[in-house]
Amino acid sequence: MKILARGAEAILYLDKNKVIKDRVKKSYRINELDKKLRKFRTKRESKIISKLENVPKLFEVSDYKIVMEFINGKVLRDVFDKKGLNYCKEIGRTIKKIHDKGIIHGDLTTSNMIVNNKIYFIDFGLGFFSDKLEDRAVDLHLLRQALESKHYELAEEAFNVILDGYNPSRELLDRLGKVESRGRYKKKRG
Repeated sequence: MKILARGAEAILYLDKNKVIKDRVKKSYRINELDKKLRKFRTKRESKIISKLENVPKLFEVSDYKIVMEFINGKVLRDVFDKKGLNYCKEIGRTIKKIHDKGIIHGDLTTSNMIVNNKIYFIDFGLGFFSDKLEDRAVDLHLLRQALESKHYELAEEAFNVILDGYNPSRELLDRLGKVESRGRYKKKRG
């Protein structure tokens, strides 16, 4: 087994064609609380993944570990240039499917998408269940911010193509506008 990545909440290991996401103990938390949080987050993330397409297949889930399929591809963040725009419509359609199932990703970035003939969404560690328009708008807005931060030269065009693939209702676009107008989400202008 080799370590693929270390995150704030988990370590990802590669074991042949499987990825093991191991939620690690946090020494700063009370032990009982730590166990409950890790168990809850593992269960919730695996439940989310099990309801979706365009995600790695689940093989096994325990209290603190998720064993899933390894998607052999490239992280979209690393190949997102003019060619990356070709994936934006598919990204929008996939986000719409996720939202239509009452799921919010919580961390939509090109770092959480793998390209292998199609786009696979990964890391639902911040994901949750919601049908609220507000949560969908925030999810989309955070993706826009991620694009502006990492892919600023293509961000506006990419987000417009993503929205084209998503085909949001007027109501969702209005809510997105409201989310973006709030102080916490406002663009910094200099």
